[in-house]
Amino acid sequence: MKTSQYQVPYGHTSLSFELPPGMTGTVVTSKRVDPLGDLEATVQDALKRPVGSPTVQELAGRRDAASLQVCIVFTDITRSSPDHLLVPALLRELEAAGIPDQNITLLCGIGMHRPSTYEEKVTKLGRAVVDRYRVIDNEPQNSDKLVDLGVTAGGVPVLAHRAAVEADLLMATGLVEPHQYAGYSGGRKTVAVGAAGEPLIAHTHGPAFVDHPGTRLGRIEGNPFHEAITEAARRAGLDFILNVVLDDEKRVVCVKAGEPVETHRQLVDFARSIYEVPIPHQVDVAIGGVGYPKDANLYQASRAASYLFFAPTPVVKPGGFLIVPARCEEGAGEGVGEQRFFEAMRDAPDVQAILCDARERGYPPGQQRAFVMAKVLEEAEVVIVGSECREVVSACKMTPAATMEEALALASRALGDQLDVLVVPHALLTLPVVTTEEPH
Repeated sequence: MKTSQYQVPYGHTSLSFELPPGMTGTVVTSKRVDPLGDLEATVQDALKRPVGSPTVQELAGRRDAASLQVCIVFTDITRSSPDHLLVPALLRELEAAGIPDQNITLLCGIGMHRPSTYEEKVTKLGRAVVDRYRVIDNEPQNSDKLVDLGVTAGGVPVLAHRAAVEADLLMATGLVEPHQYAGYSGGRKTVAVGAAGEPLIAHTHGPAFVDHPGTRLGRIEGNPFHEAITEAARRAGLDFILNVVLDDEKRVVCVKAGEPVETHRQLVDFARSIYEVPIPHQVDVAIGGVGYPKDANLYQASRAASYLFFAPTPVVKPGGFLIVPARCEEGAGEGVGEQRFFEAMRDAPDVQAILCDARERGYPPGQQRAFVMAKVLEEAEVVIVGSECREVVSACKMTPAATMEEALALASRALGDQLDVLVVPHALLTLPVVTTEEPH
């Protein structure tokens, strides 16, 4: 879409800008579909007609309600999954089946992110749910809270939170959208990574997995990460999922519930039909919007650059610019993984050192984002616009810019005035697919 005025998300608001003379801009958005109307009714209908599975009430009836232990794993604050709708719907089904409140654990699948606050749990679930039920976080480094489920055929050590593994009925919510490692998120990932121990996360996010050509955005088939989390969730005993697909405005456009593998497959088919958008060729500059909550820290916001780079064909030409507006009010991020990312980026003399060190010695979970961003920075310039922590951006070998005008001027000085610019307002959802193969 051609236009003279452009707008991309920035925190809870947006940034508006124009391109300087000589730059030709194209906006790429996901396919528009009508959002679902009565969401509570739609979710309820999905639960009444699950894909390839008995209903929740039927699953809960497998043994005496007074002794049945249930765990629902839900996404953390960095994910836009509408858990305030999904979790209460599952809880109503459990209540109808006669399951006592004290038999239900709600486990926040933080993976290696920082623990969630009480306020974040309320945002995700609603105060009534948080005050009524047991709500806990994953503890990936606490061996007392983990169960060892062995090693997969691919060599992945599977450890998962005890509350999930020891539940008689294990369910998960989730959001199906393009994901840099899994191809598409949601499905088994909420349990297999969100409720996992550090060894599993370390292995699946290690250089061997990240370097594998099958580990790409939008790719499920032949993807070793996807295969690993599928097996991990099976070993953990995941019974049932309730997942959604959102549009660019974060409105729910599809809901499905049921058996994890087939339900996820159907949701991925739908997601592909709206998120994957053809573009004719690579461009000089790509501007990727993020918005809240993903632009709260650099660890998450930098995904916009890596998503555009790790599309089936990189969106920008070698030497091109990836521009990401992001507030980064939390700096690099406050969790263990986020701090490992920052330290690896800051302490290395250059991006080649990050790549060499990772391939020779590996890295702990979280530091994979440094490896990924080093691969991006090896081929492209990454500019973060409007960051509240310019020194953190610079330390991470990216370029801070106060405004879009400043960022575009940097691109002009490096590449010239006649530039093709691709504007992707929702770069973590929309997946531009280059239709003409170009050397890279």
